[in-house]
Amino acid sequence: MTKHLLFKAIVAALQAELDTFTRAANAARAEATDPQSRAEHKYDTRGLEASYLAAGQARQVAELEAAIAAFRILPVRKFGAAEAIELGAFVELERGGERTAYLLGPCAGGTEVVVSRRAVLVITTQSPLGSQLQGRKAGDQFELSVGGKRQRARVVSVG
Repeated sequence: MTKHLLFKAIVAALQAELDTFTRAANAARAEATDPQSRAEHKYDTRGLEASYLAAGQARQVAELEAAIAAFRILPVRKFGAAEAIELGAFVELERGGERTAYLLGPCAGGTEVVVSRRAVLVITTQSPLGSQLQGRKAGDQFELSVGGKRQRARVVSVG
C-alpha cells in the first residue's frame, strides 16, 4: 500500500460522509423553513427542532470540508526507519499478538479505510493513542494505556 493511495482513500471516505451530511443538512433546512413546519400552538416545536438539526448538520459539513482540505495539503512523505512518529506517519502497532495500522492525521480521527485489503484507522495527536505514539520510533516497546487498560505494545514500523 502506498501513502498516496491511503490519503486518497481517506479523502474519498470523508467526501462520501460530506455528501451524506450535505444532503441531510439541506433536507433539515428545507423542513425548518417549510410553511407547514410553522408552529400551530405554543408546544409545537417541530420547526425549531428542524432548525437546530440543520445548524448541527451544517457545522458537521464545515468540519468535514476542513478535514478534506487538511488532508489535501498534508505532505505525503515517507518516514525513515529511525524517524519519530509525527503528523502524517503511517504506524503499524503490535499489541496482544495483533497488528493494527494507523495514520496520525491532523483531524478526522476515527475514520477507517481499507487499502490493499488492510484496515487503517486515522488517529489524531489529541487522541489517547495518538498522544502516546507521538515521538516513538520503530522497534520501541512501551506500556500502552487506552480506555483505562494497560498493555504492552511495540511499534512495528513507521512509514
